[in-house]
Amino acid sequence: MKIEVWTGQTRAPSGTVLVPVILGKEKGDRVFFLLHSEGKAESSDNLREECVSVLTHAVLEAEGEGYERLESALKELNGLLKGFLLSEAVRDVHAIVGLLEADGSLHLSHVGRAEAYVIRDGTAMQITELSRGKPPAAFMHIVSGPVQNRDHFIVSTTRLLRTLTPAQLTQAVHGSGEAAVQTIISTLTSEKEVACILHIAMAGNAEEVASPSDAPRRDMRLRRDTRQKKSLSLASITGPLQSVNWGNMLQKITPKKFRPKTSGSVGERIKQFLSDLYDPERKRRAHLFLLAGSAGLFVIIWMLVQLTLVSQRSQSKGDLAALMKQINADISTAENRQLAGDTDSANAILERADERARQVMSNESGLYRSEALELLDRIKSKREEMNRIIRVTPPQIMANLSAKKSDILAQGFIGLANNSFLVYDRQDLYRVSQNIVENADHLASEELILDGESFSRFQSNVFMTTGNGVIEVTGDQTVSMKTEDTAGWITGADIKTYLRYLYVLSPERKQIYKYERLASRYGPPAEYNVNGDLTGAIDMTIMGPVYILKDLSAAGGGKQNERDVVKLLRGEKQTFTIRNLPTDALNGTTKIFKSSVTGNFYFLDPAGKRIVVTTNDGDLGDSLYLKQYVLDSEQVGTLKDLYVDADDTRLYVLDEKKVYVIDLQAR
Repeated sequence: MKIEVWTGQTRAPSGTVLVPVILGKEKGDRVFFLLHSEGKAESSDNLREECVSVLTHAVLEAEGEGYERLESALKELNGLLKGFLLSEAVRDVHAIVGLLEADGSLHLSHVGRAEAYVIRDGTAMQITELSRGKPPAAFMHIVSGPVQNRDHFIVSTTRLLRTLTPAQLTQAVHGSGEAAVQTIISTLTSEKEVACILHIAMAGNAEEVASPSDAPRRDMRLRRDTRQKKSLSLASITGPLQSVNWGNMLQKITPKKFRPKTSGSVGERIKQFLSDLYDPERKRRAHLFLLAGSAGLFVIIWMLVQLTLVSQRSQSKGDLAALMKQINADISTAENRQLAGDTDSANAILERADERARQVMSNESGLYRSEALELLDRIKSKREEMNRIIRVTPPQIMANLSAKKSDILAQGFIGLANNSFLVYDRQDLYRVSQNIVENADHLASEELILDGESFSRFQSNVFMTTGNGVIEVTGDQTVSMKTEDTAGWITGADIKTYLRYLYVLSPERKQIYKYERLASRYGPPAEYNVNGDLTGAIDMTIMGPVYILKDLSAAGGGKQNERDVVKLLRGEKQTFTIRNLPTDALNGTTKIFKSSVTGNFYFLDPAGKRIVVTTNDGDLGDSLYLKQYVLDSEQVGTLKDLYVDADDTRLYVLDEKKVYVIDLQAR
């Protein structure tokens, strides 16, 4: 029997790796391996090389039955997947491994959304196990069966039946093998699907069959493949490696040429029963017999349904009990990792325990839900303890702006002397001293405030407004400031002052513009940034060096809401890292603040109602994560701005209607 193989793949977006591998053509047995993974390219390449090495040594170079060799290789592959996923080197792995023996037996196993289909006698059918819910990140099943002449196998790292129908798959393989692959890839590309495709065709005469010497071996294989296999020894695998015979599955859908004939005695009894239904003397007995038969059939069906439900419930209960044991083990392991100082690993293990507990909560059976809820509380408490998350309940209110104006929507505030503030919305300024809010001062009649900052060197406050303008407020005097740049002011996302300069952050131009304050005007702008990437810049703070908070997803280099900090000194990029930072701790933050040259960094997360605190970075650019403050109260609205006094003793937070104060020394 001649075997022909074609491979292909769609275009892979950034961060996605698609790998088709075919091994063993010269050895008789053939091994097929398709990989679809998300992550860094070098990590995916390492995973591919390790998998190819395992398949080569454990399947092609090993001795014994093909099924046993493949099962041994899958155990090693599961260990590799667990290591790569726990280390977050890769994520969202979808893969399928196949072994086609020289005697015509095919064995397949898959991970994630990978699937395989067979087209036989004009009928297409999925032969891999259909995973319900989130597919497990491990090889859990092996499907086995004999191949036949003119069979076609389509193997994919994604679910093809979401894009193509079985009839379209059947039609695709009627042409050349290469054309079939290209047809499938074109259809997937039009639907914006990403996949790696393998097409195997069994070419030969229809009369060609397996030799008599091969038949006993194949029969033994089918009997062995239908047995339950042992569970993998890896602690990460919750279920057993099972075998499914897709040859028998195909027989269920293949049209049969002959139908069994009804015996004469049964036919006569049916005719007699039908005649009794219309006979005046015997129809009562026939009706009773029909009623009794219907009742008996209902009881039998009911019993079968109940047995099935009991069996499923028993299996579900066993699986959930095993999952609960793993959750408790994960919590204990995380505590040990924390004591050993490995906080990153402890957080990763707690995250896995959290996902498993939520699986128990979402199970339709409702078993162990109360226990899982208690475990979720334990996981939350342990995570907050490890990451030093302090819940401020309720936060102390310094001033209520809505008492002065009920529909106020504050945008930001400026710290003044003696714990006073100048709060501004889009048009008005409110001076806040202690808990007293003074009447509003209207800044401009037509323009709206974009951002504000204190200009302590000139004892004024400066505001950037719409309409390409800058306004300074000194005491009760409001002055519209000009620049010597003939093009006017450059509008940005944030303004800051330092010494006698006004800095404007412009993410669109990926630049920071530096304006010198002269006697009654500003000089022309000078470009401050030399080599820093300011794509997606959100906010900045200046204490000698300039620190810029940026959104990595805006540049296509990170996941949604992922943040990073860029440090510039004299316009040139400097090294800046935050050690021991919990995963995603900065995600969603919109403000960065530094209280003094040697003070801590403070990051504001409006959605999470929290402030993340890290130490000063010093000359080496090495900051250390300290803690988080969470304003845990429903009365707190969307956070807008923050301010910390120069001694790092009090933290002030502004939402749309209130100013809150947190005593840092007491916490």
